[in-house]
Amino acid sequence: MSKMFRVNGDRLWRRLNTMAAVGKTPNGGVCRLALTDIDKAGRDLFVEWCEAAGCSVAVDQIGNIFARRPGKNNELSPVLTGSHLDSQPTGGRFDGVYGVLAGLEVIETLNDLGIETESPLEVVVWTNEEGARFRPAMAGSGVFAGVFELHETLKISDSQGLGLGEELARIGYAGEAPATAMPIKAAIEAHIEQGPILEESGTDIGVVVGVQGVKWFMLTLTGVEVHAGPTPMELRRDPVLGAVRILEKLYGLVSLRKPWGRITFGCIETSPGVFNTVPHQVKISIDIRHPVQDELEELCLSLQTIITELTASLGLQGHLEELWDSPAVRFDPDCINAVRQAAIAQGYSVKEIVSGAGHDSVYLSRVAPTSMIFIPCEKGISHNEAENVSKEAAVNGCNVLLNAMLKLA
Repeated sequence: MSKMFRVNGDRLWRRLNTMAAVGKTPNGGVCRLALTDIDKAGRDLFVEWCEAAGCSVAVDQIGNIFARRPGKNNELSPVLTGSHLDSQPTGGRFDGVYGVLAGLEVIETLNDLGIETESPLEVVVWTNEEGARFRPAMAGSGVFAGVFELHETLKISDSQGLGLGEELARIGYAGEAPATAMPIKAAIEAHIEQGPILEESGTDIGVVVGVQGVKWFMLTLTGVEVHAGPTPMELRRDPVLGAVRILEKLYGLVSLRKPWGRITFGCIETSPGVFNTVPHQVKISIDIRHPVQDELEELCLSLQTIITELTASLGLQGHLEELWDSPAVRFDPDCINAVRQAAIAQGYSVKEIVSGAGHDSVYLSRVAPTSMIFIPCEKGISHNEAENVSKEAAVNGCNVLLNAMLKLA
């Protein structure tokens, strides 16, 4: 790759801000929950832009959108990029959408320069990456990679009882293309970091070498429901006390595996949930992560031991249900090198990084050589209306994506 090319940064930034108006929230974020009318509006706008750029557009049975720019030899497998357009209920303007529109900008830049690649290029929008409306997360890429079964995924319902398949059809994105993996030469996803490491270190580009393993559990602690006044503390079988003791132990467990161990208790619910009654039950969600699979497995075994020992000592019943398992991922060396070389050739500072968040590339890496590009985000804030990146960072990452894809295609 003797010559470095650069994208049209003004066009990329303009498109990002135009898409940010689709589902804009009062505090400057976005709410584009998967398969809502707002998500449809974002999808429609993306398809319109892709068709204007000369791409053919196909939609598969799980609603993934593929925009293809032909190559010199269309019998070759494509080089793929893209991400997602759906958001959290109070999400930011760049999570997911940056990777989608960076991919579109690559295609438009190549059109401007009159460059024809040997292999075709494709930009993908994956369905329901966030999992905010339909669980599990990363449903579209998961079906594509064979992790989830299509018909079972289409039957998933949201909190209102509306089915994923029904909503796909309602908004016009229940496609006909098979929702199965096609041959892919290479795939690169550009994304905001969603953490503080790049900004704190003053680094331009994160060369993502892998993704942390994640396990989700639901812990249910059951005791005895009694009146808050007459029952002495020492005679209670209080599941809240169990929760306090267990959470303290689990925080300590993960702190021994710095800097990569992670544990989060995002949802805690007591039942019956009234002021003057000792609850009979507490439910706690557990999100546990580590980039080394063996370390993750050891953490989970220790977690189970802690729960068993403490519930027995407090006279409680404990039930730990595993809800999700996403093993640690190591990305393809050739794709990682393509990103690294493109960044260095542009004069950007680089840092190898492991993603702490899940991405569609996790599942895609099971069926295609894959890597990711991270750009710094302000204060590491994401899944938040305050999420922000600089125009410079967005353009830098897109320049790396352009040149890495050219090398691979």
